[in-house]
Amino acid sequence: MTGRTDRLIVLTGGPGSGKTTLIEALAKRGFAVQPEAGRAIIRDQQAIGGEGLPWKNRALFAELMLAADLRSYHEACGQAEFAFFDRGLPDIVGYLALCGLPVPPHAEAAAERFRYRRTVFIAPPWPAIFGQDAERKQDFAEAERTYEAMARTYPRYGYDLVELPQESVENRVDFILKRLGAAS
Repeated sequence: MTGRTDRLIVLTGGPGSGKTTLIEALAKRGFAVQPEAGRAIIRDQQAIGGEGLPWKNRALFAELMLAADLRSYHEACGQAEFAFFDRGLPDIVGYLALCGLPVPPHAEAAAERFRYRRTVFIAPPWPAIFGQDAERKQDFAEAERTYEAMARTYPRYGYDLVELPQESVENRVDFILKRLGAAS
């Protein structure tokens, strides 16, 4: 693995498992971060009356996420230090499989070609912090299925999953940084 991709760190898992909160905490510590594309796409599509919503057109939603995630990937490649991602390109493959939709060859190619650090952190389902909102309409059962889909998907691309502890945000951040050999 090149030094460039070794600095690109993915946090994955189901919705409502604390990934975005961790990304925000890492940003507060000065790390480069790439937010989850899904929430921004949902907000934009709702604002314009678009069809690219997970409850309207899941395939279009996946395509919009793919485009956004590719832009985020290339932007992060310019970072000199660690860059943390709230989901990576394999998440799109996992999402499509979860939805029972075919994975287009170009989505498969993106997940294979654009690599992250081999260690991927996965946040397990956590009922105590799970919640729904205007952008997260999934219930906890779907959050569990999403976690399982990601747990199946990432190893297919040669990634090693490290499950995050269900602890405070600060302890989770310290866990990640210690695992990466970075100063906390």
